[in-house]
Amino acid sequence: MKTIIAEKPSVAREIARIVGATKREEGYFEGGGYAVTWAFGHLVQLAMPDGYGVRGFVRDNLPIIPDTFTLVPRQVRTEKGYKPDSGVVSQIKTIKRLFGTSDQIIVATDAGREGELIFRYLYHYTGSTTPFVRLWISSLTDKAIREGLRNLEDGGKYDNLYLAAKARSESDWLVGINGTQALSIAAGHGTYSVGRVQTPTLAMVCERYWENRRFTPEAFWQLHIATDGCDGKVVKFSSSEKWKSKEPATELYNKVKAAGFATVTKAERKEKTEDTPLLYDLTTLQKEANAKHGFTAEQTLEIAQKLYEKKLITYPRTGSRYIPEDVFAEIPKLLAFIGTQHEWKDKVRAKAIPTRRSVDGGKVTDHHALLVTGEKPLFLSKEDNTIYQMIAGRMVEAFS
Repeated sequence: MKTIIAEKPSVAREIARIVGATKREEGYFEGGGYAVTWAFGHLVQLAMPDGYGVRGFVRDNLPIIPDTFTLVPRQVRTEKGYKPDSGVVSQIKTIKRLFGTSDQIIVATDAGREGELIFRYLYHYTGSTTPFVRLWISSLTDKAIREGLRNLEDGGKYDNLYLAAKARSESDWLVGINGTQALSIAAGHGTYSVGRVQTPTLAMVCERYWENRRFTPEAFWQLHIATDGCDGKVVKFSSSEKWKSKEPATELYNKVKAAGFATVTKAERKEKTEDTPLLYDLTTLQKEANAKHGFTAEQTLEIAQKLYEKKLITYPRTGSRYIPEDVFAEIPKLLAFIGTQHEWKDKVRAKAIPTRRSVDGGKVTDHHALLVTGEKPLFLSKEDNTIYQMIAGRMVEAFS
């Protein structure tokens, strides 16, 4: 038997359907020689300080640097401290049993750094020695899953990705735990949260806030004139120069007013070529969704993840704005599909050759840029449809 482990139950259901694991058991699906189970995100995490015998915020305990980090089931906070989540413990037992009775594990957690860490922490915590391979896909369409299962990769290929994720996890712990305790102890009252990302980000926000508050506006003067143009329209001009005092501007204005006319001595015309925009990565999508629709970064990611699980878009947590050659071959078909939607009717030319500005396999890391998959977007909420149409629209722009 082979065990496939996905990151979420919804993804496990799709994979189980493809491999014929149709029998529902407690915590997994079974059938066709497969058991398909799932995590709920991070089932296993680094132990809190009390897991190393360090309790409370005490100056003499700092810095807290474990010789070896201990893995524990995901915990929930209670009045008596942190306790293992009972649902998580139960699922880990199921996974451990499946790993132990399998000939091979197929890792189908999200194809990225955190997805790799979710599996590896589970693998180490359960003490499994079963060999594993990696399912690495960028969308959840039936075609993508089947192709991924036909082209499974050796799990060791992603060792460095795991080590990067592990380093991120441990650095978050070291900075967060020690920084929070040190700042709280120094303050003498309350708890002040410190984080590897949140603290420098907050510092940047504060810096811009104070820059704005301390800004002192300065008055300037500029010459503006208007004259009758063709077809009864008024033509307005403004001086390119600005003055810190009113006198030079007033003097020039009076000269033009006294003359009653101004002479055009030079006219320039420039042609400008602007490249099509690149496709979206997650960050660019979040920025534009905020600027145009007021969505928060978290809201955009949540919607994108939902669209991915509905098979409507490719993997959302991508840092690339490019696609490789093999994906480019599918673009004409995807553009034709977009053109069938009423939002983009008459905006996609039939059989037009797409531009190649967003095509560069060397700039694709774990995942290529965001694309729609060709599955029909049915029954989407207003917010979900907004993000979907942004991605579809950017494809139309990028390949026109």
